[in-house]
Amino acid sequence: MEGEDVEAAEEGTWSRESIPKVLRIVSTRLPQRDLISLLLVSPWLNGTLVSYPSLWLLLDLREMNNAGNRLMAALSLPRYRHVKQINLEFAQDIEDKHLELIKNKCLDSLQNLEVLNLNGCQKISDKGIEDITSACPNLKVFSIYWNVRVTDIGIAHLVKNCKHIVDLNFSGCKNLSDKCLQLVAENYPELELLNLTRCVKLTDSGLQQILHGCPCLHSLNLYALSSFTDEAYKRISLLSHLKFLDLCGGQNLSDEGLSCIARCKSLLSLNLTWCVRITDVGVIAVAQGCTSLEFLSLFGIVGVTDKCLESLSSTCSNTITTLDVNGCIGIKKRSRDELLQLFPKLQCFKVHS
Repeated sequence: MEGEDVEAAEEGTWSRESIPKVLRIVSTRLPQRDLISLLLVSPWLNGTLVSYPSLWLLLDLREMNNAGNRLMAALSLPRYRHVKQINLEFAQDIEDKHLELIKNKCLDSLQNLEVLNLNGCQKISDKGIEDITSACPNLKVFSIYWNVRVTDIGIAHLVKNCKHIVDLNFSGCKNLSDKCLQLVAENYPELELLNLTRCVKLTDSGLQQILHGCPCLHSLNLYALSSFTDEAYKRISLLSHLKFLDLCGGQNLSDEGLSCIARCKSLLSLNLTWCVRITDVGVIAVAQGCTSLEFLSLFGIVGVTDKCLESLSSTCSNTITTLDVNGCIGIKKRSRDELLQLFPKLQCFKVHS
């Protein structure tokens, strides 16, 4: 009997102490939607999981239907009182009216929010941006990819309400103009990441304001923006911390502009795909200035030859792991084996398909 009592006591200790510890370790590795399912297994499991605040710092409604109502319901729950990240990427049925209700009814739950992903939420307008940002004073990362309703007015609300932004994704926001970039440059000197892909209304004037006002940028995406000229490109050299630069489709970029960009000595990734005016002169300048380069795409540039690869090899042979020279008809030695002789650490030979 005594042995049974000891065994029962040990089992009780295991259930009371060890199982919750194991559960806590395992649950941190589960997707949030699996965690939600576990809440329904038993009251004990529900109580145990809810008692771990660190499990409920992310609210993931990505690609879900009825997302607006789901978001309001979730933020009304105590476990999301300190949520730091909300992901609504391509969520369905999220509109301005939901964001207004959240501002009015769930204000306390958003005081610690740092990351807000509204990518693909095309029913949200400037009014929705005004409401949600007014409730998130500590926001650091804001993403509204592929939203054609938001204008400079929405960004004006963002900079007024959120003073700590370091990461902005405006990719595909075709109604943003230079005024938007002026607002960003004047309010976010500590900005680190900026994605302006396909923001087709932007001009040299707006980009130059960013380059002067946001010196801490280490990632700048200017993909598919053909209107910029060397007047702006040259000033990219002001970004001494820049590590990632995407200039794909920069058809006005010349060797002179690229030579200025080559002063960004911290560059690790440079996309020059379809920068058709570039020749060996510009790429050799990059080879001499950016000696830590890991990623380089010259895809589609017919004005470069083997000479530029030889120069790159002399300075970056131990760092480059991705190099795309497909379509570079002036480069004769571009087979896999020939490129590996120049860049022995190459792992990826094709960025674009």
